Amino acid sequence: MAWALKLPLTDEVIESGLVQDFDASLSGIGQELGAGAYSMSDVLALPIFKQEESNLPADNENKILPFQYVLCAATSPAIKLHDETLTYLNQGQSYEIRMLDNRKIGELPEITGKMVKSIIRVVFHDRRLQYTEHQQLEGWRWNRPGDRILALDIPMSVGIIDPRANPTQLNTVEFLWDPSKRTSVFIQVHCISTEFTMRKHGGEKGVPFRIQIDTFKENESGEYTEHLHSASCQVKVFKVRGATRSQPSSVLIVLPMTFIL
Repeated sequence: MAWALKLPLTDEVIESGLVQDFDASLSGIGQELGAGAYSMSDVLALPIFKQEESNLPADNENKILPFQYVLCAATSPAIKLHDETLTYLNQGQSYEIRMLDNRKIGELPEITGKMVKSIIRVVFHDRRLQYTEHQQLEGWRWNRPGDRILALDIPMSVGIIDPRANPTQLNTVEFLWDPSKRTSVFIQVHCISTEFTMRKHGGEKGVPFRIQIDTFKENESGEYTEHLHSASCQVKVFKVRGATRSQPSSVLIVLPMTFIL
């Protein structure tokens, strides 16, 4: 067997090899991110209520909508770039929704100095559950007699008038408010996301909900049936003593959540 004698490598050769090896070890890092990259700018942001529909003409699509709603809870940092925000809420905890008047001068003069009516609902985000919403809610009512899915924290709320919670609509609350005055409504969500998942072996992933707000103005008969605006944002709800969820809830930057017109 012949042995080949290798000469000592120079410092330049050794350094060049190390650099190549290091560059190769870095290749591929970040390739899995791309469109799935997390948007860290959302860590400090509040969720923006996205528009659900619009009655505006096509040429007015960029028109600023008359109302904004801000859910005062930090969004999850694990949000893919360009994806809708997701906010984790604690079961039964009161969260503020700020009702803001975004009208320009002279816009919608018919509601100036008058009340509008807003209806807040907790609905399913997944289309599969939307089709069976009635059955899902009835099942929840059967398992949790006397409880509500959505409730108002009236002592904490500011500027709301005639708050109501229909005993037959467990996921809905409503109230009147004056857009020209400071208005904040505090809500409590009592259902949790894992109550609507298929039971398997434990550790099931909770389903997302939507908090939806629809706002109406008064018609000639004094009834609040003329639709003005609607919007919603995505949330998940968990037990207070459930799995630890790290989110910067102590640092909030208020951003507008625009409901749909």
